[in-house]
Amino acid sequence: MIPLSVAELITVVRGEPHDIPESPPRVTGPVVIDSRLAEPGSLFAALPGERVDGHDFAAAAVAAGAAVVLATRPVGVPAVLVDDVTAALGALARHTVKDLGATLVALTGSAGKTSTKDLIAQLLERTAPTIWPPGSLNNEIGLPLTALRAGEATRFLVLEMGARGIGHIRYLTSLTPPRIGVVLNVGSAHIGEFGSREAIAQAKGELVEALPPAAEGGVAVLNADDPLVRAMASRTAARTLLFGEADDADVRAAHVRLTPRGRPAFELHTPTGCADVTLRLYGEHHVSNALAAAAVAHEVGMSAADIAETLTEAAPLSKWRMEVTERSDGVTVVNDAYNANPESMRAALRALVAMGDAAKARGGRTWAVLGAMAELGEDALAEHDAVGRLVVRLNVSRLVSVGGQEAAWLDMGAKNEGSWGEESVHVSDAQAAVELLRRELRPGDVVLVKASRAVGLEEVATRLTGDGVDGEVAAR
Repeated sequence: MIPLSVAELITVVRGEPHDIPESPPRVTGPVVIDSRLAEPGSLFAALPGERVDGHDFAAAAVAAGAAVVLATRPVGVPAVLVDDVTAALGALARHTVKDLGATLVALTGSAGKTSTKDLIAQLLERTAPTIWPPGSLNNEIGLPLTALRAGEATRFLVLEMGARGIGHIRYLTSLTPPRIGVVLNVGSAHIGEFGSREAIAQAKGELVEALPPAAEGGVAVLNADDPLVRAMASRTAARTLLFGEADDADVRAAHVRLTPRGRPAFELHTPTGCADVTLRLYGEHHVSNALAAAAVAHEVGMSAADIAETLTEAAPLSKWRMEVTERSDGVTVVNDAYNANPESMRAALRALVAMGDAAKARGGRTWAVLGAMAELGEDALAEHDAVGRLVVRLNVSRLVSVGGQEAAWLDMGAKNEGSWGEESVHVSDAQAAVELLRRELRPGDVVLVKASRAVGLEEVATRLTGDGVDGEVAAR
């Protein structure tokens, strides 16, 4: 964070001082919302949580070195009082980026945001100091926290923007106005809240509407393979850069294929040249993500050869997203349990099949351990049924549906498609799934674990990865 005096902090957030000493320490960062992360010079933002209230931990944060607390009520230690701590964080973020001198890159989409953000970050980091969010910090709290990590040396600030309604992205762009905006896709995630894919497209398109005109350097990086995204070109005054497999894409992939381990390989074409890429990520769906990242890298001046080399070396940075662990007993566990929607579920299943081809040749089997996809509204039954049917059509060896009604719909879809015997089973919870898998897994099997975050299926994956014959796992 760019250092601030307490007086400057009060001005920026329009707050009132409370219990501030005559010579208060400067806020030198970082900004934290967990008192356990407080350190000398930090700013502790007291946010109410689902189970605890940050105000109750203000004293602990100051004891750990926090210079001051951002709060809505007196907390017995030096504080700046505001009406809304979240809004105050947004004001601080706006103030930080206003004179930062960095290029702001923002991205949104129904699927793939976090993986693409990680790829963009690794590309840009190769050229200049870059800040990006860990994990999936993409809302009105996470985005300011990311922006507030930027400092005077920062040259690129990569920001992920999520939306659960019309106007959400517009608000986020008002805090951190991007010069480069990336829209990955328009899918079914949150369709229960939005009502239609067209409404989702309206919300995602708020990003390109916020970009500066082409004459001022604004660039909209759009997916040429998604008609709803491609159409967003008409909603922006920024220059448009298309990525995808379409022939007219400015940054495109040719000769796309999967390695025997399920990793995508392709020939990258940019306006400055072409080069071969083999990703360390799993699944063909990452080709589109890599192309979006490559388009951003091209825009900031990287050559095709440097882009391809960096993409080939790029590692998965965020947990529980196609996180592959090979156990010492020969079982492979794919933890993709961070989130799920119909598009990402289909992509993960196809990746499982690609990874399982080599395993089947050695007598191994493919397992899909799946749970509910949240926020699908009236489409929930049809979408879960369709995923269950797809498991059978892809010839996945076993389906284990975990949970309540949605899991039952997955199981029903598989059985209606022609699953027989115990190819598809429905269990009540993660514990039951673990017990079944421990009984039946054998060397060479590949297990995909995937569901929406609220289901908590990461418990299945993390417990399975500790089940090697000698207790050792090789995480890759």
